[in-house]
Amino acid sequence: MSGIDPRSTPHHTEHTVGETTVVELRGEIDILTAPPLAARLDALTAGPRPDLVLDLRSTAFIDCTGLGVLCRARNRAEVRYGRLRLVTDSAGFRRILRAVDLAGVFELHSSMNEAMAGTSAAVVAG
Repeated sequence: MSGIDPRSTPHHTEHTVGETTVVELRGEIDILTAPPLAARLDALTAGPRPDLVLDLRSTAFIDCTGLGVLCRARNRAEVRYGRLRLVTDSAGFRRILRAVDLAGVFELHSSMNEAMAGTSAAVVAG
């Protein structure tokens, strides 16, 4: 037995809508699973004006390491004059952001359509 619950291993799918990269995260984002996600988000925020939507609706758990990964991605996008939006319908996740004083830091949306409003997207599944 490897010691890591395969259900907790995060995985993602990503696609591009117009100039926006949409990343759907599933599973748990914690100290063990965050490094590969951080590397991918670093790559996605490396260019000028990154436009990224992270769909967290299928994320079961996130710890402080995962929050750090989100903060890093947001900071990297912002410094490159880009944009990072989070999609979540989780009251628990929003409560965590308020508890750690990050609620006003992220651009939060309840649905994919809301997050994509004003982009060059024609139709977005939400």
